Amino acid sequence: MPPIKLHALSTESVVVAAKNQVSSDLAGEAVILQVRSGRYFGLEQVGARIWQMIGEPRRVADIRDTILREYDVGRERCEQDVVTLLEQLAAEGLVEVVPRD
Repeated sequence: MPPIKLHALSTESVVVAAKNQVSSDLAGEAVILQVRSGRYFGLEQVGARIWQMIGEPRRVADIRDTILREYDVGRERCEQDVVTLLEQLAAEGLVEVVPRD
């Protein structure tokens, strides 16, 4: 089956962790099991912080702003890295984009 083509996320997109996963915090890092595929994924400190935030629906801009406050990173680089990570997680079925009303 070909991979699902996703629309690019924007800072106004709202994302949430998918229901078909199980995750655990391991000393500030996250390990995630995608239940359907049986694949494990690991996230280092910043990725684990993002994962923690998307336990509930959040705008990408709010995630970016939190990372900017908590870590020493430039705004453009931060936004690019946050969007890229979320798109990668979405491609693996770990993140869902919440439809806008």
